[in-house]
Amino acid sequence: MTVATGLAGLSLDALASVAYGPESIVLVLALAGAAGLGFTLPVTCAVVALLVMLTISYRQVIGAFPDGGGAYAVANRRLGRRWALVAASSLVVDYVLNVAVSIAAGVAALTSAVPALLPYTLWISLGALAVLCSLNLRGLATSAKAMMAPTVLFVLSVAAVILAGLARSAPSVAEQPQQAGAQAHAVGVLLLLKAFSSGCSALTGVEAIANATPAFRRPAIKRAQRTEIALGAALGVMLLGVAALVQKFHIRPVDGITVLSQVTEASLGRGSGYFLVQASTVVLLALAANTSYGGLPNLLKLLANDDYLPHRFSVRNTNGVYSFGVLCLTGAAAAILVLTGAEMNALVPLFAIGVFIGFTIAQTGMARHWLVVRPLGWRRKLAVAVLGATLTALAVVITTAVKFGEGAWLVAVTVPACVWLMGRTRREHQRSDTRRKVGETPEQPRPKGTLVVVPVSEISSLAKEALATALSLGRGDVVAVHVQEENEQPGKFSAAWARWQPEVELVQLDGRSQEIGLALAEHVNTLTARKQVLVLLAEPDRKGAWERVLPTGHVDDMERCLRKETSALICRMRIPVGASAERREPSAAASLV
Repeated sequence: MTVATGLAGLSLDALASVAYGPESIVLVLALAGAAGLGFTLPVTCAVVALLVMLTISYRQVIGAFPDGGGAYAVANRRLGRRWALVAASSLVVDYVLNVAVSIAAGVAALTSAVPALLPYTLWISLGALAVLCSLNLRGLATSAKAMMAPTVLFVLSVAAVILAGLARSAPSVAEQPQQAGAQAHAVGVLLLLKAFSSGCSALTGVEAIANATPAFRRPAIKRAQRTEIALGAALGVMLLGVAALVQKFHIRPVDGITVLSQVTEASLGRGSGYFLVQASTVVLLALAANTSYGGLPNLLKLLANDDYLPHRFSVRNTNGVYSFGVLCLTGAAAAILVLTGAEMNALVPLFAIGVFIGFTIAQTGMARHWLVVRPLGWRRKLAVAVLGATLTALAVVITTAVKFGEGAWLVAVTVPACVWLMGRTRREHQRSDTRRKVGETPEQPRPKGTLVVVPVSEISSLAKEALATALSLGRGDVVAVHVQEENEQPGKFSAAWARWQPEVELVQLDGRSQEIGLALAEHVNTLTARKQVLVLLAEPDRKGAWERVLPTGHVDDMERCLRKETSALICRMRIPVGASAERREPSAAASLV
């Protein structure tokens, strides 16, 4: 990715927060009436100050840990395994919630504009999720290019709203009347802290660039750092601009109308410009989930490389994508959307806590990093890390305390559960390595006397290819096994075998009174006591859908029973038959899988 595509692919979560960050502040301050709304800009300034610290800090993270992973990579190197797992678990939870919240918010904005779509909220949400998944399976750069136009349109639209609003001396439309019924509270420290914690939801996604640094073009570090600075500058300017217009036009909460919608209407009127801003907001909110697709698969890859997750998370597909991570993220987000009915208000209280835990751990780890490495200017960098850690830790305490009863307790349970699961996965990897004696130098390999057993159900080209392969593997020590089925005439198969004369011993078993796989397994157990047995299970290489549906499934049953009941080696072989076999090279006897 370049700086432009990096902003589009990794920053949508942060940029889209302009649609709900200022509103979350206004909703809290409105409890104190006009006096409380007068603190909108100061509270937003505090949030932007924290944004500046985070931008500078994550710029340092990118330079010090260019392999990606963000808070996890920093903690793993400088704070130890447990803190690294806490950081990783917090980010995993927040990334999954970001996908669900972003899509739910975008669909909520759409259904607000088109109420007829309200009954289909969940299906629209799942459809948007499927589109994002398919784009990201093709590659992050591909998905980022697809996001560039909506990103540019949204940023330019909000910029136009801010400039037009600042140039006006009065709102373009009449002010909305303040809703009655709510008792005004005094403007106290607790109210301001609550407003600040709500506004911190606008800072989620700042860490995504540091998590996905390897996805940038060379020089990746410089491009990622420039993208981080560009994100911080754009987000900070938009937050401050919207907050300034909220105070200038005396915007206050109104049911069914967002704060951004009111600001846009006051600045541009209710013409084509207004609807353009609303449309770009809907699209960007729905696409903001792409930030998680940019950061989480790379984080899961690092965890898999460190044995905290199954190793399939570190495998790329042909497009260079960690597809298993993409699919797992999609599945988890889909489950959350289904469980909550894609209801945004049920998801927002869980949001942002996990990422601030990651912020705090990352800054603490960077402080220790500068103390250990001590490069040129390390004292200044250390001061930035310490200040960032202090501010983000304060934000964690405030946000958790304020939102604990609104669902934050669920995050407090999920994060430790993820830490335990990752630790358990690592222990299982270590047990597997011990059983396989990884790291030890084994004795020189020597040939063993091996008996190759070939189950044969019919005399055909499939049986011929299977036996030919077995003879090449077993050096002549091969036995064919036929299990007689319930509706089969006794002696028919042995007579056909005698006419064919393949020069391979045939053993016939009675499978009329039990499962075919169990009959085969019992016979194999009588052979494994004398020598090593290799069972060669042959099946046609099926290409079409009908060919996959028609078979009896005996091969699957035999493999299951053999693995469960015997210690034999099992080789499952797919053999091209028919027209595909005629096109094969003569030396290609079979494809082993």
